[in-house]
Amino acid sequence: MKRIFDLTMAGFLLCFLSVLILVVALIVKLTSKGPALYWSDRVGINNGIFRMPKFRTMRIDTPAVATHLMKNPDRYLTSIGSFLRKFSLDELPQLYSVLKGDISFVGPRPALYNQDDLIELRTSKGIDKIIPGITGWAQVNGRDELPIPIKVEFDEYYLKNRSFLFDMKILVRTFKKVVRMENVTH
Repeated sequence: MKRIFDLTMAGFLLCFLSVLILVVALIVKLTSKGPALYWSDRVGINNGIFRMPKFRTMRIDTPAVATHLMKNPDRYLTSIGSFLRKFSLDELPQLYSVLKGDISFVGPRPALYNQDDLIELRTSKGIDKIIPGITGWAQVNGRDELPIPIKVEFDEYYLKNRSFLFDMKILVRTFKKVVRMENVTH
């Protein structure tokens, strides 16, 4: 049921948001050097690596590390990067990853390939056995503001309490947080 929901919703959203996606891609391309999309190596189910697209919000010379590990991540943001992140518009290309089956709409947010501490903690709790998501229980309970051990606690809670209704609750809370621009630090 979850995969059918993912395919149906991703297909619908790609059609419904296609003009917005094209406009954002054009604006990213016109306001900074480099491609409109950034392909990030992420950790998927069973700790497999996949490439996940996002609209590029950082300059092309940005180090390939999580923003929480940078001394001053704001200095790498493009002129529209902060805006795209506040409204989660940088996440729109991930609909492709949902269609492909690399991620779901709801699940633990996929770690960067080099976030060893997060990967190790998730693996020790069995969280690596579920498909990651665009949003998840940790995202609606703090997102960028949560320390990694707390994120993993929320991910473990999701693992143990997964259901279609819980996913719908997370999606509704995600929508509210995006509209209110809550818990975005960079």
